[in-house]
Amino acid sequence: MIQWLSHVMPNVVHLGWLGQNGWLTSIGQTLYMTLWSALFGGVVGMIFGVGLVIFDKHGIAENKILFNIFDKIVSVFRAIPFIILLAFIAPVTQAIVGTQIGPTAALVSLSLGVFPFYARQVQAAISSVDQGKIEAAQSLGATTSDLIFDVYLREASSELIRVTTVTLISLIGLTAMAGAIGAGGLGNTAIAYGYNQFSNDVTLVATLLVLILVVIVQLSGDALARATSHSHR
Repeated sequence: MIQWLSHVMPNVVHLGWLGQNGWLTSIGQTLYMTLWSALFGGVVGMIFGVGLVIFDKHGIAENKILFNIFDKIVSVFRAIPFIILLAFIAPVTQAIVGTQIGPTAALVSLSLGVFPFYARQVQAAISSVDQGKIEAAQSLGATTSDLIFDVYLREASSELIRVTTVTLISLIGLTAMAGAIGAGGLGNTAIAYGYNQFSNDVTLVATLLVLILVVIVQLSGDALARATSHSHR
């Protein structure tokens, strides 16, 4: 088997599994960037997404000034192409983590790149909650925090899982883009050791591994969303 792979995909085998440029290392770096930036960007995106709903006109905590601030911040960051954002915030990244390259440095740009996308997804998801349920909870004396956590987020949990799945898939794509300029991961492997060295087999395998990660996230998200939807019936 190894001999056959060495013949068919010599450059893939040459990289090996371990070591600085090994396949397991690249997969680990991609997962590291995806999970941590999903956590950081997800928390910020959730805060902004909820804020865009509750501060909006006729929201449960209507506030035109805060809504406009949240809306403009999300719109500005979403309008900046990610590859430009990487270069634009390089000094900030340097100040925070002490370097502009590598998986940890990429977390800054990845978090900033994904949060506006997720914020809009969250906004759309919780805006779909039946207004009648909000009014019913208000009539029972529910506080703003009760409405956010017990009504908005709970009722929209299935849809939130779906939009989170979409965001994670988008984030995997962003990690590949970040890898192309030195962040590591499968994107770096595909470009630095595949495309740049005319090793098409490396590019192919790196692409297939990214697709496998996407499929795993999609299937897991769909299953969890269905389970959550059924539990609310």
